[in-house]
Amino acid sequence: MKKREASERRNSYKKKEAKEKVKSKAFAKADAKRSSQKKTYLEGLAKRSGMFEGEPGESATGSGRRAVSKEKTEKAYKLVAVQESISNAQGKGLIDRGLVYVGNKKVMIARGELPLDTTFIVQQVETAKKIFENDDLIVVDKPAFLNADEIERQYPDARLLHRLDRETSGVLMLVKNEEFREKAIKAFRDDEVYKEYVAWIEGVFIDEIMIDKPIITEKRGNKAYSKVSKNGKPARSEVYPVEVNGKRSKVKIIIHEGRTHQIRTHLRSVNFPIVGDEMYGGKRNRRVMLHAKKVTLLGMTFEAKEPKVFAHFST
Repeated sequence: MKKREASERRNSYKKKEAKEKVKSKAFAKADAKRSSQKKTYLEGLAKRSGMFEGEPGESATGSGRRAVSKEKTEKAYKLVAVQESISNAQGKGLIDRGLVYVGNKKVMIARGELPLDTTFIVQQVETAKKIFENDDLIVVDKPAFLNADEIERQYPDARLLHRLDRETSGVLMLVKNEEFREKAIKAFRDDEVYKEYVAWIEGVFIDEIMIDKPIITEKRGNKAYSKVSKNGKPARSEVYPVEVNGKRSKVKIIIHEGRTHQIRTHLRSVNFPIVGDEMYGGKRNRRVMLHAKKVTLLGMTFEAKEPKVFAHFST
């Protein structure tokens, strides 16, 4: 009886082992097929780019053939377009928005060369959510990475009352008639609009301060860049500590005047740049950690909840 049971167990083990070998061979075959398909795809892409030896092109040797590079590369936006099955223009747009990463590193230059087998991580953009609307005004919660002009195009009967930077999220207002627009602009000009932001900044911030420094804005390439200057326009920012977590702090900022990049410029001037704001001294992050939380205009208050990513920095 015992011998029979032992024999049955051995037969069972052998059958199981045989099945595992079959599965292993099938997996190896499928894996080899995927590798072959990937190689064929990359070679095809490289040939279309004229990067393989023997492709016609400018001669580096006088032979009428393109010189062979040691590492086969292609422009980043073209590789993104192939990976995401979109047009080259859309691929470039994703990079220009700051939405494309390789590992934890953001791709900064759309026309930069990268290896053909580069795998990209593309961050998704949320949609703008309407907070309020009446006969005069539309208020939306703008997500990061969406330009204010893009939101304006969604509402053809309204005009932007103010702007938020591309990576800044929060309360954004559009006006629907000229009479209300003039009243609102006067309220902004007379410093009668309450504007509250929250930000995560580099460093340990524990004392509230008033930053009263004039700001001047200039063009650098196609981008605006602001700095503190005695020749600038008046600008004041109240900064209050909210939370400290390691070497970063969460702060509340109430701004007056509202100059271009005012908060970013002011916080850098006191050595507390915003996390993710590389233009103004912050360390690299998935986005600039600045959010327009609350606005009070002509007796109406609008508030946009902090994005979930802000909670990830908390203790």
